[in-house]
Amino acid sequence: MSQNDYLVLGGTGKTGRRVARRLRAAGLPVRVAARSGEVRFDWERRDTWRPALDGAHAVYLVAPDDPGPVGAFVDLAAATGTRRFVVLSGRGADAAGGVGPSVGQVAAERAVVASGAEWTLLRPNNFNQNFTEDLWLQPLRAGRIALPIGDVPEPFIDAEDIAEVAVAALTGDRHAGQAYDLSGPAGPTWRGAVATIAEATGRDIVYEELTPEQYRAELAAEGVPPAFVEALDGMFALHRAGLTAEAADGVRRVLGREPVAFGDWVARIAATGVWS
Repeated sequence: MSQNDYLVLGGTGKTGRRVARRLRAAGLPVRVAARSGEVRFDWERRDTWRPALDGAHAVYLVAPDDPGPVGAFVDLAAATGTRRFVVLSGRGADAAGGVGPSVGQVAAERAVVASGAEWTLLRPNNFNQNFTEDLWLQPLRAGRIALPIGDVPEPFIDAEDIAEVAVAALTGDRHAGQAYDLSGPAGPTWRGAVATIAEATGRDIVYEELTPEQYRAELAAEGVPPAFVEALDGMFALHRAGLTAEAADGVRRVLGREPVAFGDWVARIAATGVWS
């Protein structure tokens, strides 16, 4: 097998499937890897790693929550011919104090930097698609979102912008050694984001401010696994500290255009009826 494929880990996820779609639209050879992908890949099953890597010269690496296997995977990839890594991390992960997903994100960043291969780090804010594909979709449909964030702004980013940046980094030569913070334009508060969605849908959707203790208790009462409770709690602690509140310039630096604005995205998505 020639060493020219693009391996997309997390290839069925929010960004991975968009990255794979863009690579395919450009006529490039793509291997979509996930537990249920066309190429089987499981961080906890090392026997799935080498078959997934066969023929891959570039890897889109979505960092796992568990940092344990990351270093070994990156070492194997570099040893078997991978010459370029593009890592999806998170904005402020390196300042998160080892909380939740940031542990795996920081491990992935460090591993690729030490690998000897080319690397690019993508550090996005919260995705717009968290309101349509999982985390806050059902609460929006139910008419109530309750979070422990206060009035800290959040410049939400469209996952399509992340995917376009990732493809540029995977296929271009000028992004090696770069770490890009990715966000939308100056963002609303979370309360303001919910109000924007409510106005666009013509629905009454309540935003309720919780203390961190109340938030953890609500999640636990809903049966959310403790590890995920910890991850969400850590994410909002990061946001409350203001580390992700300012708009970043990564999309403009890579693509030469402004990122999609949250309000414009909401207006377009509301017409699909997803929040009805």
